Amino acid sequence: MNPEQWLAQYDETLQRTAASAQKAEKALREVGGSATSADGDVTVRVSAAGVTTDLVLRPSVRELEPEQLARVILEVTRQAQRDAGARVVAAMEDLVGDSAALDVVKSFLPQGYAGDAADGPAAKPRERRSDDDYFDNPPEVVH
Repeated sequence: MNPEQWLAQYDETLQRTAASAQKAEKALREVGGSATSADGDVTVRVSAAGVTTDLVLRPSVRELEPEQLARVILEVTRQAQRDAGARVVAAMEDLVGDSAALDVVKSFLPQGYAGDAADGPAAKPRERRSDDDYFDNPPEVVH
């Protein structure tokens, strides 16, 4: 192969690599994840990095104890992060295939997403209390 052919092939390879990188960058900017609690009361949306970008609470969450609501929000956030992780993995697979580079990407994803769609244990169903019950029997506050 003469030097001009080699240089032309090398230039073509660089152009393909740059186009693939731009495609991956665009895909990652647009990717995110979301999840909603089983009862539909809490919805969380996150960026590709797992950062919460939106939180929707339905009026019925007022029936929950604060600790219970916090647990639900955290669990739904984890689910949204796993969703975002799956989308990041899909976008990166298009660029790097199933490779060591993809394994590195997976190791940095929120919640340690491994690409196998395995979730942790489901959240326990939550107990609901009416306002009357809450005020008749308030939770014990510990100082």
